[in-house]
Amino acid sequence: MRVNLTVNGEKREADDVWEGESLLYVLRERLGLPGSKNACEQGECGSCTVYLDGVPACSCLVAAGQAEGREVRTVEGLADDDRLDPVQESFAETGAVQCGFCTPGLLVAAHDLLERNAEPSDPEIREALAGNLCRCTGYEKILAAVRLAATRRRDKEGVR
Repeated sequence: MRVNLTVNGEKREADDVWEGESLLYVLRERLGLPGSKNACEQGECGSCTVYLDGVPACSCLVAAGQAEGREVRTVEGLADDDRLDPVQESFAETGAVQCGFCTPGLLVAAHDLLERNAEPSDPEIREALAGNLCRCTGYEKILAAVRLAATRRRDKEGVR
């Protein structure tokens, strides 16, 4: 089957998609977007999180056919042309990125949180990231990265 969708603002199509194929597989293998990671394939780790019609979703749990005609935004789509999103910059600067496997899902989850809440508390950050597992960082640098990104976004947008 052929799947037509909009990915990171661009109309895309994938041919020869098997009915049981996941959106994650289509993104990585058919459309050449390796940012979202294939870790658990059960929706438990968050590594494959993307926006689906503006809502974060585990792309490993979405059948490719369910994405027909829909809008997908991947971790690659968070950047604005050549400029990284403040969340991406902050993760790199604080050392919140180690092996990198969990990073795409954490970035999408943190981005989503900051879109909804410009000044989240630590418990709110923890709650927003609860569906994302990391085995390397111990989470403290991730929390620092989200706090820094929140500050930068507020400064950039003049929100207080």
